[in-house]
This record gives sequence, C-alpha cells and structure tokens, in this order.
Amino acid sequence: MPVPRISLLTKPGCHLCDEARAALDAVLAEPEFAAAELGYAETDILGDEALRAEYAEEIPVVLLDDRVHTIWRVEPERLRTALRKALA
Repeated sequence: MPVPRISLLTKPGCHLCDEARAALDAVLAEPEFAAAELGYAETDILGDEALRAEYAEEIPVVLLDDRVHTIWRVEPERLRTALRKALA
C-alpha cells in the first residue's frame, strides 16, 4: 500500500495554520489513518525563499504527494476522501 506524503506549509503567527494543523491531526488520528501510520511534515515558508514567493498569500497549504490539496482551510471529509484514494 503506498503511503502518501503529506506536507503542511505554514508561517508563524498564522491562526489558520493552527486550525489546519488541528484538522490534520484529528483526521490522521482516526483509526483507518492511524493504522496506516500517516503523518505529515510541516514547513515554515519563511525559511524557504521559493516557498515564500509561491505561497505567501495562500498559507496554510496542504500538499499531498507534492500537489496542492487545499489552501487556507482543511475540510476533513475532503481530506479523508483524498487519503483513502491515495492509500488504495
């Protein structure tokens, strides 16, 4: 079973980033995803000039396998659907 790469792009002081992190944590803690041992890498865009230039006004961003899954708000059901498809 392939394991999707999940990335959360953030920046300090971003309340939407806190909400996205909480939504990701909640979905990934659900039994079907916890069993797959899914996790995510969080990257502060301020430490990467290219990411800052590309996503400065779109934070937070969730990437699945290096593709933009969502910008600004994580919709849990949409995330579940994408993860199920990636795990199939």
